Amino acid sequence: MRLKQLFTLLLFVAYTGVSAQDFIALWPAGKKPNNNGRSIKDSLANERIWKVETPGVYSFLVPQAENSRTAVLLCPGGGYERISHIYNGFNMAKWYNSIGVNAFVLIYRLPHQVDLQHRETAGLQDAQRAMQLIRSKAETWKIDPHKVGVMGTSAGGHLASLLGTSEADITGQKDSVAQSDFKPDFMVLLSPVISMGAFAHPGSRKNFLAGDTSAAMVEKYSTDRRVTEMTPPTFMVHAFNDKTVPVKNSLFFYEALIAHNINASLHIFPQGGHGIRLDENPGSTDLWTALLEKWLKEMNFLVPIPFK
Repeated sequence: MRLKQLFTLLLFVAYTGVSAQDFIALWPAGKKPNNNGRSIKDSLANERIWKVETPGVYSFLVPQAENSRTAVLLCPGGGYERISHIYNGFNMAKWYNSIGVNAFVLIYRLPHQVDLQHRETAGLQDAQRAMQLIRSKAETWKIDPHKVGVMGTSAGGHLASLLGTSEADITGQKDSVAQSDFKPDFMVLLSPVISMGAFAHPGSRKNFLAGDTSAAMVEKYSTDRRVTEMTPPTFMVHAFNDKTVPVKNSLFFYEALIAHNINASLHIFPQGGHGIRLDENPGSTDLWTALLEKWLKEMNFLVPIPFK
């Protein structure tokens, strides 16, 4: 059974009660890049996605009366082993909708899949294509193509930061969608995996790089090493007591942003571990969503909707 059918039948009704959203495949039939010809099936279990045959996005569009024309691509986490698409994706999308932001949940290929030629590039190809797709539909969806950002949580933060620090289009497509820019206008990183070195999350590094942990690969895919003057403004959240992804990951990325004169906002809270939620967080950690909304407004990515 395909992911779309599984989500519709099992997740939206049985688990979350969230109304089904449109699923949009990223690649034309037969043109999915980085495919070695082997066949896999979409796999969903325990409210997680474990294999992705059909990469795509679920769209959560804001009603026109509430539409700020801002959009965000959400990259759920899961250690590059699985995709935690409900909390890191669907629930987060609903929160963005509540402040007038259109959201798109990315269902990306995982590096351990046996149908890939190059494990480390598949997720980035899917993320780049998703950004291009959103901008290609900007007029239809009433989105400002200059206010399209990306958010990633945990390993999804690594993918989001890969997207935000990429300079070349690796999608390999020449169609009308590929004419749109893949670079995000802003980034939001929640408890992100950044380093593939000494402070890496072991599971993410193992799944992403497999056995190749050479100095060259660590350097290439530690995203703090990829920051340039072209990296977009970034909002970051981490917990000091995160025992899964050390807080130094966010510190490394923040320092790289500042070194390249990129406007960045970093919030390290005492508590929250590796499970910072949308609400009911311990102590001051519960302020992070309000701070994010204010930052989006402060940076002019989220402009108040005129009263009519």
